[in-house]
Amino acid sequence: MEVGDPVILHPLATCGLCRACRFGDDVHCENSTFPGINVDGGYAEYMKTTARSIVKLDPKLKPADVVALADAGLTAHHVASKAAKFLRPGDNCLAKQIGADHTVQATDDGSFVKEVLELTNGQGAEAVIDFVAEGGSTSTGVKMLRRAGNHYVVGYGENINIPTIDIISAEINFIGNLVGSYNDLVELMTLAAQGKVKLHTTQYKLEDFQKAIDDLSSGKVRGRAILIP
Repeated sequence: MEVGDPVILHPLATCGLCRACRFGDDVHCENSTFPGINVDGGYAEYMKTTARSIVKLDPKLKPADVVALADAGLTAHHVASKAAKFLRPGDNCLAKQIGADHTVQATDDGSFVKEVLELTNGQGAEAVIDFVAEGGSTSTGVKMLRRAGNHYVVGYGENINIPTIDIISAEINFIGNLVGSYNDLVELMTLAAQGKVKLHTTQYKLEDFQKAIDDLSSGKVRGRAILIP
């Protein structure tokens, strides 16, 4: 690594010495800092991090094109990797753009639950990944889950209000997902260099940060807003 090399930063600055880090679980570092949450964030030309957080980019990748992968992309990759460990050949996964056999449009009346059950022969899905977690999506997700299935919670906004008897009788699991690990980010950058991951982003100059926030608030940004110094 040399001064001037293009890099991407893992969102956590970790110590490498605590019990979690020693076990390779840097996401749960006991001494971590999270820029933008408990230390100053990225609305500036400089920010504080550590060498442990740096991933050198492939020369074909431009920082502005992949920066959002260290946030939204990293969390999605992390939860997908988690779910993949429990999926077996023949299990049903929905992601049309990357080769899924079926997609289902969510509707306010909840009729899509029936569609999912029909697609899975009445059994439900092995895994439900909830990127919303509000507006009733948690309880709806459970209705689409088969016995012993895993419900991965990524979004946040509502409480989980599921009768414990339903959790016990079907032996379903709720699994939280904060952010991916450093190794997850390295893997993700490799996939990006291979052209296997894409993001929808809108770029703004750093001094136009308020416009970016306003556009986000009014729903004008598809995907992620990127500030460029």
